[in-house]
Amino acid sequence: MTVAADPPHTTASPGAVDLVDLVDRLGDARVLCVGDVMLDTFVQGSVDRVSPEAPIPVLRVARETTMLGGAGNVARNLVGLGARVGFLSVIGDDADGAAVAGLLAALPGVETSLLTESDRPTTRKTRFVAGGQQLLRADSECIRPLAEATGEALLAQARAVIADHGALVLSDYGKGVLTEPVTRALIALARGAGRPVIVDPKGADHARYDGAGVVTPNRKELSEATGGHPTHDDASVEAACRALIARCGVEAVLATRSQDGMTLVSDGARAEHLPAEAREVFDVSGAGDTVVATLAAALAVGASPSAGARLANAAAGVVVGKVGTAAVRADDLVSALHHQDLARAEDKVVRLDALVETAERWRRRGLRVGFTNGCFDLLHPGHVSLIAQARAACDRLVVGLNADASVRRLKGPRRPVQGEMARATVLASLADVDRVVLFAEDTPLALIGALRPDVLVKGADYTVETVVGADVVRGYGGRVVLADLVAGQSTTATLARMAGAEETDARR
Repeated sequence: MTVAADPPHTTASPGAVDLVDLVDRLGDARVLCVGDVMLDTFVQGSVDRVSPEAPIPVLRVARETTMLGGAGNVARNLVGLGARVGFLSVIGDDADGAAVAGLLAALPGVETSLLTESDRPTTRKTRFVAGGQQLLRADSECIRPLAEATGEALLAQARAVIADHGALVLSDYGKGVLTEPVTRALIALARGAGRPVIVDPKGADHARYDGAGVVTPNRKELSEATGGHPTHDDASVEAACRALIARCGVEAVLATRSQDGMTLVSDGARAEHLPAEAREVFDVSGAGDTVVATLAAALAVGASPSAGARLANAAAGVVVGKVGTAAVRADDLVSALHHQDLARAEDKVVRLDALVETAERWRRRGLRVGFTNGCFDLLHPGHVSLIAQARAACDRLVVGLNADASVRRLKGPRRPVQGEMARATVLASLADVDRVVLFAEDTPLALIGALRPDVLVKGADYTVETVVGADVVRGYGGRVVLADLVAGQSTTATLARMAGAEETDARR
């Protein structure tokens, strides 16, 4: 079945509860993704001088990360949402192609079929970043149509699997995989199988997407595809979307408008203008991939275009706050739909993977990330003093909290007095604490290795040599701080005094 437009002026838009239910259903989605795959590389470091050879900055490289881009990032987003993916694309016979194949193979739930053209290098985008800003992007690519035989092989693979998937995504980056004949044939295949087609388009000629269910141009692409139609406000964007529907034979347009959100226009239906949902925009790389992936997963499980668009809008709001070519996760999306305020104490309690991303954003803004840890059972003035001293040594403080099972192993079967979430909530309510993360191990060594704090803080009852993780932190240039202790403050001593008082009362 193709994507059907809602009748004009009908029922109310889906609310947050309905959309959360939709997120839960995305695990049943199967989406076939076809398009231009590429390798995204981020070279990150710092700049503190200008080259003596030319008036250009010198980047002192700290690290390099590589991830899937283009259609590959659509697949990453689909996996993050819990969907299963069929993936078809073309790579070169080179090291970058092998890297793409390896990254795809590592994605759970993805069935990959990659064709190889030996004379076509795999597309690679390299971004050089310092201080949270891109200094330069270098592209290595060959933009030309696929060989006819390769296109026929790609269509044969799509024909064999289209019936096993609930939707088809065409991720067109204009690198030559989605030639006009291949694109038209793929859309015809999907329509023949009754599957919706979602297109992330490229270029000014959208007529080759004739028959697609939804195309997702950005503001600039929408204007170019309609002969320069203005797209500066709601009315002009809606008019441009309707012109594109009439001109190109697509059923609906979801126009992405950056800080102005999105507009959904279906043939014969009232336009929906969706405000931007982002709390903080850090990096827009790959946000379009997130939109098309979320929309496709929603349509694959039978959601309406309206529900799919609203879910995609929320997903885009999440992903632009992440570092690099990022992907959205289902739990991130649920949190966004609940409109949770990150300043609230309970939202300071985070998972490690989310914390690592947050810490990276802080560091890119030049902020020092500090870390301390403990059981913090029955929070007392000694704990408060430790946390205050830790916060004074850094710009953002993360507290690692032993989970209940870990506390029992360390303190005995009658501990902790308070459960892990109660302890986490109390810690998170402190103004000096920016994030709390639970760990189940007896020591925070793995947590420290993943977080890589700039400052590690423990009480002065330790020495630098006996602080867990001190060697790791000092190894990459971090600092270890020993905080002064408040005399006479101990949860164990407090509990012993309480037990003694109870025993005295019992003898009276």
